[in-house]
Amino acid sequence: MAETGSVSAQATAAPPATKDSRTGGGNGRRELLAATVGGVVESFDWTIYAVLAPYFASEMFPGDDPVAKLLGAYLGFAVGFVVRPFGSYVIGRISDRRGRRFGLMLSMILISCASFLLAALPTAAQIGVMAPLLLVAIRLVQGLSMGGENPSVAAYVTETAPKRLRFLYSGISYSGIILGNILCFGVLTVMLAVLGEDGVADGGWRIGFVVAGLMGLLSLWVRRTAQESEEFTAGTTDAPSAVAAAERRALFRTSARNMTAVFLTTLGITVSYYFGTTYLPQYAERLGLSSGAEGTAAMLVPLTLLIVAMAASGILADRVGSTRTVRTGLGLLAFCTVPVFQAMEAEVLPVWVATVLHLLCLAAPLALFNVFFARLFPVQIRVVAMGLPFTAAVGLFGGTFPMVAEALAGAGHIAMVPWLAAAACAVSFAATFLIRRPAHA
Repeated sequence: MAETGSVSAQATAAPPATKDSRTGGGNGRRELLAATVGGVVESFDWTIYAVLAPYFASEMFPGDDPVAKLLGAYLGFAVGFVVRPFGSYVIGRISDRRGRRFGLMLSMILISCASFLLAALPTAAQIGVMAPLLLVAIRLVQGLSMGGENPSVAAYVTETAPKRLRFLYSGISYSGIILGNILCFGVLTVMLAVLGEDGVADGGWRIGFVVAGLMGLLSLWVRRTAQESEEFTAGTTDAPSAVAAAERRALFRTSARNMTAVFLTTLGITVSYYFGTTYLPQYAERLGLSSGAEGTAAMLVPLTLLIVAMAASGILADRVGSTRTVRTGLGLLAFCTVPVFQAMEAEVLPVWVATVLHLLCLAAPLALFNVFFARLFPVQIRVVAMGLPFTAAVGLFGGTFPMVAEALAGAGHIAMVPWLAAAACAVSFAATFLIRRPAHA
C-alpha cells in the first residue's frame, strides 16, 4: 500500500532487475540475518556498560561518595554518545563509498575489541585516576563504532529488503537491538543469582564484558557471509572525485530539511528508549518499588513483548503506511507516559505492567525508524545524511538521559522524569510534519 501523508513514495529508484533484486524475487533473508545479529552484539556490548554501571562504579571511580561514583559511571555512558556523530560521519563515509558490508564489519571489530579492553581494565585502587580516564577512552571507541553501525544497518536493510516487507524487515532488524538488551538483563540476572550483588560489584562485572567480546567474534563470522547491497552497487559512480564531491554536496543541501526532521523525530524516540530499557530498573528502585536485582529481572518479559510488538508494527506499516504508524506511536508516548508512571508510583500499576505499556507505545517508532529515515535520502549519501542527525540526537538526549534522570532523582525531583520523556515525544510528533518527499524519489 502507498504511503500516507507527506512522505509517500520515498523510495529511491530501484536497481536494475536481477534474480536477487529486492524489488523482485530476492527475499533478503541472509542480509537481514547479518544486520540483526550484528545489532544484537552492538546493543549488548553498548548496553552492558549501562546495566553494570551501578556495580563497577565503586571500583572504577575514586572517592567516597557512592552517588558521585554512580554519576561518574553514567557520565562515562554519556560521553560515548558524544563521538557518535563523528563515528557516523567517518564510518558512514566509508559505507557510502566502499559499501555497507565493509562498514558493518569495521564497526563490529571496533566495539568487540573495546569490550575485551573493558573486561581487563585495572581499578582505581590499582592505577588511580587513570582507571576512569581509560574507561572513558574505551567508551569513546565504542561510541565511534555505534555511530557508524545503526545508520549503516538502516541503509543496508532499506536497500536489501523486499519492497512489500520493508517495514517488517526494519522491525525485525532493530529487534536485534532489543534482543541485545534482553541478553544484557539475562546475563546480569544470572550473575546476580550466582555471585550475588556483592560478588558482581567485587569484580564479577567483568564477566559481562567478556561475554560481549565473544559475541562480537560470532557476529563477524555471520557478517562476512553477507552480500553487498545491489542498490548501493548500482548507485555508485566512476565520476572523478571532484565531480562526485560536488554532487554529494548538492545532495546534502537538498536533504537539509529532512536531516533536521530526523534529528527532532529521533529526540523523543531515544529518550523513551533509554528511559524504558536502561534507566527504568534504577527509577523503580529510586521509588522504593523494587530492588536492583528485581528490577533487572522484571525487564525480561516486557522487552520480549516489545520484539513481538515491533514485528506487528512493521506489518501494520507495510499495509497502512509508515508515517501514520510512527505518528500514532509518538502521540501515544506523549500522552500516556506521565499517567502510566504516575500510576506506577502510586502502586496502582505493578512495575512490569507500566513497563509493558510504555514499551508497547514505543514499539512502532522504534521498529520503523531504520527504514523510515533511510528512505528519505539518496543512496550516495544515505548513511551519513541519516546518521549525522540521528546520532547527534541520540548523543545529546538519549545518552545523557540516565545521567539527567539520576541527577533529578538525587535532587528530589524524580517525579519530573516521566514529564521530561513525554515532552520529548511531543516535540518528535510535531517534527514528523517537517518531513518532505525527497527530490530523488
